[in-house]
Amino acid sequence: MKAVSAVAIKKELQHQSQSELIALCLRLSRFKKENKELLTYLLFESAHEDDYIQSVKTYIDNEFETINRDSFFYIRKSVRKILRNVKKYVRYSQKKETEAELLIYFCKTLKNFSPSIKRSTQLVNLYDRQLLMAKKIISGYMRIYNTITMKCLKNYRMK
Repeated sequence: MKAVSAVAIKKELQHQSQSELIALCLRLSRFKKENKELLTYLLFESAHEDDYIQSVKTYIDNEFETINRDSFFYIRKSVRKILRNVKKYVRYSQKKETEAELLIYFCKTLKNFSPSIKRSTQLVNLYDRQLLMAKKIISGYMRIYNTITMKCLKNYRMK
């Protein structure tokens, strides 16, 4: 996700009410480094959650394509970096549906990654933890999706 310029943020802030600005500022105070990215999400992408999810999925795909595949050391390091950024983008959204969808997509991409993650115990453990986290989020947050989750997780589970 690319941050919008300060000028574009300023123009968008002028269209917000005072109470909305106060809420934005209070939420912004919790973050430091990612202020522009958070404001970009709140002002431009929060109304279009599906587009935001798609942009993060595109980010995941692009990052997996650029991973150095020479050794599992570099693969693990890159995968952890991708996951760290995905979790940062999920934190901006604060929606459980978004978190579950992005974690499942991350796991799907990791499972289909070549060379296979089965050769690295750490990557298999990371995969299992994220899959379990997605399962807990979905089952705990939305009972309606419980049956759909089980079908999705079975498709992504390592055999």
